[in-house]
Amino acid sequence: MNDDSSTVSQIGLLKQKLQATKTALEEINEDRNSKLMALSQFITQMSLACKGHNLELDNKLAKLRVNIGNFEHLDEVLPELPEIERLLKSQYHIITTKLEQGRTGLTNFSRELLRVNNLPEKLSREISIFRQELSKPFHSIWEYIPRVEQLIGYYEQVLLKRQHGETLEILPIHRQLSQELAQLISDIEFPKSQREQVLRLKERLSSETLQVEELLGAYQTILRLLLENIAREKSASQEFLQTLNDALTSVRDIVSESFSQTQQSQKLKQQLNLEINSQVDNVLGSIDEIDELLQLKQKITEHMSALQNSLARKEALEQREVALLQKSVNTLRKELAELSAETLSYKERLFEQQKINQLDSLTQLPNRAALDERMEQEFRRIQHNESALWIAIADIDHFKSINDSFGHSTGDKTLQVIAMALKNSLRDTEFVARYGGEEFVLLIPDVSTKDITQLLNRVREKIKNIPFKFKNQRITVTLSIGAAQVLNGEHILDTFERADAALYKAKHESRDRVIID
Repeated sequence: MNDDSSTVSQIGLLKQKLQATKTALEEINEDRNSKLMALSQFITQMSLACKGHNLELDNKLAKLRVNIGNFEHLDEVLPELPEIERLLKSQYHIITTKLEQGRTGLTNFSRELLRVNNLPEKLSREISIFRQELSKPFHSIWEYIPRVEQLIGYYEQVLLKRQHGETLEILPIHRQLSQELAQLISDIEFPKSQREQVLRLKERLSSETLQVEELLGAYQTILRLLLENIAREKSASQEFLQTLNDALTSVRDIVSESFSQTQQSQKLKQQLNLEINSQVDNVLGSIDEIDELLQLKQKITEHMSALQNSLARKEALEQREVALLQKSVNTLRKELAELSAETLSYKERLFEQQKINQLDSLTQLPNRAALDERMEQEFRRIQHNESALWIAIADIDHFKSINDSFGHSTGDKTLQVIAMALKNSLRDTEFVARYGGEEFVLLIPDVSTKDITQLLNRVREKIKNIPFKFKNQRITVTLSIGAAQVLNGEHILDTFERADAALYKAKHESRDRVIID
């Protein structure tokens, strides 16, 4: 009876375990199905995002969407995956190629827009910046589409000129190229011996009577000057490397010779030590062998004389070794001193070249590259110190009319005078750079909100009071200035955009004024 009860109890326990296992298996299946469903939905949405690029790929992805929703048909999906992957890779390369073609098209079209004569200054500047930004390749269509929209906006602004009754005059392509070349050589620092020639060339490039043959000649001249500069730098680098190589060769020879002499001296020392030990052994042997005092004294005297001779030779050898070592050390010091002097000279030249590369060749103010570096430094500083920093953008009013009326050489001199005046208006802790064209950027730290307007108006008035005189005609040159303070949590580039917007507002509110954002 007890056996039957025990059997029933075991069967009941097994049933409980079986039920628990069945429940756990059902939970696992539900969890797996839930995850597979989520993965299926994700793949479906991803495939829909790829729709419309390639008909063959669309068909494959449509079949995938149908079968992946039914887990029983997953085995039918797996063989299709390698082909879908191949098509996706192929489509990626196609899109990359199309994006590059689109970037080239945007570049060419923006160049055509710049050929429209008498474009507004701001529009011309924006299109030029737009062209610079197109130098970087697009990685997705979402980078390409905003650029297309931006270019369409520029085109609409050009068409507004026509709607207002203005005639759209298109510059010849060689005139457009000449302006681009003039802008490029403005950004290059040429040696003093070449600057006068480059300035004359730049002035000729700005002439409305420039011919195609002259443009080709200008390209050839600039190329020749650049090749001369490259050859000069290459020669200087080769001279330094040759000096370095000669110095290292001398050091190697000295070390090798010193090592050889040390080995030879070591052998002679070993030989002398053997002789000295032998002489000592002979003295001891004589003491043991000879009984008569006179004979022993004579024998020891002979051995001591030989021993003294060996010691003298050893001392002379050591002195000679020290002298040779001293000579090698002095030679090494001389070589290293010459190499150090040459390295310092080359380092100073590189430092000067780096400074030149960060200077605007016309105004001798820091250029845009130097501005970017300084902005980054100042941004790090104010993040650490939580101090104030203002960005001000100054633009010369009606600068194009100065160029058109009095020539580009006069315009260049105007820029130089204003650049010097701006520099002299600032403290040592403040910074001014030529941003491009007739625009300057000022970085002004540690100034309160109530004082910044007064400071910038003082700068503006100083420029306004400069007595410019062109062709016996008194001209007043004014500035429009927009400024903004870097706010907490704001990136400095966003501040720059606010300052630029404030400048735009100042330009459209009668100019010759300061607008603070």
